[in-house]
Amino acid sequence: QVQLVESGGGLVQPGGSLRLSCFTSGIILNIYRMAWYRQAPGAQRELVASITSGGMTDYVDFVKGRFTLSRDNAKNTAYLQMNSLEPEDTAVYYCNARRTTQGGWTVDYWGQGTQVTVSS
Repeated sequence: QVQLVESGGGLVQPGGSLRLSCFTSGIILNIYRMAWYRQAPGAQRELVASITSGGMTDYVDFVKGRFTLSRDNAKNTAYLQMNSLEPEDTAVYYCNARRTTQGGWTVDYWGQGTQVTVSS
């Protein structure tokens, strides 16, 4: 059974930092692209950052320079270090593991989400 379990969310003041973790089980992590998405109330889920199986990262513009995504395949875990947090970063953050099969199918797994609230 595949599981992705996020942790590390919480309440933080503007300018503060949080480190989210996504622990995976049931998959061979090193063949998956890992990503973090977020969903604010009333908004669609949006991509925040991704990291390929080879370690190449990509960030959306509104988090560049503030967020850092990394992975430790030996620990089956991906991390999202979030610095200089702003109230606009308030959302539920979701971890995603994705791979494309040889037949061209996309396989997606999701965590349950962790709440991040940035407020004074």
